[in-house]
Amino acid sequence: MLTCYLALVGLVAIQRLAETARSKRHEKALRERGAQEFGAGHFPVMVALHTTWLFACAGEAIWLVSGPPNPFLAVGMLVLVVVGQTLRLLAMRSLGERWTARVLVLPNEPLITTGAFTHVRHPNYVGVVLEIFALPLVFGGWRTAIFFTIANALLLRHRIAVEEEALGG
Repeated sequence: MLTCYLALVGLVAIQRLAETARSKRHEKALRERGAQEFGAGHFPVMVALHTTWLFACAGEAIWLVSGPPNPFLAVGMLVLVVVGQTLRLLAMRSLGERWTARVLVLPNEPLITTGAFTHVRHPNYVGVVLEIFALPLVFGGWRTAIFFTIANALLLRHRIAVEEEALGG
């Protein structure tokens, strides 16, 4: 069971690395088109938070969780991880080449309000919140879930304010 959970955490880590590469390609293209970055100072904090979260998920499962996880909790949290993943992927799809991990804004371009953004202002962030909370709980990692949910909430409070200001909202 632990091996399956660690494989899941590994898959999320691989996905994040692939998204980082995708983001960098989009960043380069957007900057060439005149995009401006906002709030660059918090980006290293965000990278550190997400990286340590993945290590904490694995570490707590290996060293602090005693026994197999509650199957009902594990399945419920896995569903939340999938919902979070779906929201994030829909947001990326809706933004297309304008999606990046950084806050980059193209001047004189309209906001995207279709797709995932039709009903939710920040679908990517809702997805991240779900993932950060639920992934550790798939294997009973309540310490990681609590700590990183609070840390992520503090970071997102700042990040969303930066993004709203950058987008003129």
